Amino acid sequence: MPGTRFALLFALTCWPFAASAASLDGAALSVWWGAPFAGILLSIAVFPLVAPKLWHHHFGKISAAWAMLFLVPFAFAFGAPMAFGTLIHAMLEEYVPFIVLLTALYTVAGGICVTGNLHGSPRLNTALLALGTALASIMGTTGAAMLLIRPLLRANDNRKHVVHVVVFFIFLVANAGGSLSPLGDPPLFLGFLNGVGFFWTTVHLALPMLFICVVLLAAFYALDSFYFRHREEVLPVDPSPDTQGVGVTGKINFVLLALVIGLVLMSGLWKPGITFDVAGTHVALQNIVRDVALVAVTLLSLAVTPHAAREGNAFNWAPIEEVAKLFAGIFVTIAPVIVMLRAGEAGAFSGIVHLVNDTAGQPRDEMYFWATGVLSSFLDNAPTYLVFFNLAGGDAQTLMNTGASTLAAISAGAVFMGANSYIGNAPNFMVKAIAESRGVQMPSFFGYLAWSGVVLVPLFIATSWIFF
Repeated sequence: MPGTRFALLFALTCWPFAASAASLDGAALSVWWGAPFAGILLSIAVFPLVAPKLWHHHFGKISAAWAMLFLVPFAFAFGAPMAFGTLIHAMLEEYVPFIVLLTALYTVAGGICVTGNLHGSPRLNTALLALGTALASIMGTTGAAMLLIRPLLRANDNRKHVVHVVVFFIFLVANAGGSLSPLGDPPLFLGFLNGVGFFWTTVHLALPMLFICVVLLAAFYALDSFYFRHREEVLPVDPSPDTQGVGVTGKINFVLLALVIGLVLMSGLWKPGITFDVAGTHVALQNIVRDVALVAVTLLSLAVTPHAAREGNAFNWAPIEEVAKLFAGIFVTIAPVIVMLRAGEAGAFSGIVHLVNDTAGQPRDEMYFWATGVLSSFLDNAPTYLVFFNLAGGDAQTLMNTGASTLAAISAGAVFMGANSYIGNAPNFMVKAIAESRGVQMPSFFGYLAWSGVVLVPLFIATSWIFF
């Protein structure tokens, strides 16, 4: 890939000077440094509509091009060491842990195959969505989504209308369901790493999560029942032949899934205090151990999973490849945007600071909910959570007590509103890619925004009014 070769050449050129890279000052940056990030978002939204073949074959090159359009001018403006340090920080601190964990969950969950032909009635579909929603806080939104999306698609492959099933699956399983523990979604895990109690979100987000999920499940059941009652809804030929009973192959992956969860918890609880400086980025020993072990678990899953399990899931690497290439560009181009947000009143986005606090400097919980949520819809929700966590004071003990309502608003906004767009949370993209590989004509970027605008936004308005 030309963009990748260029990035490698850029890195090698800057490597001798990397140690001199200083931390990036968000107050010194113009809002125009966010243009490449806006460009990659527009590419994801527009190219699949106007040039689908070009996008399908070259989305990785397009993602790399936007990264270069940020890094090269940035190197000229602030120096190659600063640009290289920014690149290394985005890769080692954020992208590598992100994609390693996602790949492990994708591979392990993709080795668990639910056999037998379920029939996608409204009752069964709602039950599967409810099950996935419950599992998401235990095994993560990615793990739950990868475990259940294939059986759900297979159960509905004789239905005429399937898009709504996948869209509500993204709403519930890939997002809202992960709000009750640090294992559920990356923002909450970052909160855990910064001192928020493991069960704090379980207690404080239980009611908002229950409200949102019950309303979504009821709305889904009503919509699915509407389609199901139509005579032409069920196709005359079922692509999946009937079988006796339901079974599971690849059970060894449940053990590996527990190991993945254990490794994530280990990196949050074990603090040896050893770090390595890589071009100005401090990489903690526990994170290195976690990521190396996750790679080992991924390879072990590939080695021990029966071939029939992956064959039954029609397992392939296309969904994770798409996520890996696109989010590499997103994590690089988002770097100046996050830094400008962290600069607070001194940065280009100072208006947001005044938006979430009143004139006396006291937090406005409903605005924290919306500001965190709207930005989490289009930025990565994990660093966005940290930005508002720090804007609210950054002290976990204070926020868990006197600032509990504010921390709950930040947590809910980051997790719930990741469902607003395909890029709000990585499992959204993966579910979309798997559904499309099974022949489901998923909505475009803007089409999905229409779904979330009609279904989710009114629900979030009600959530804000009731709880925040």
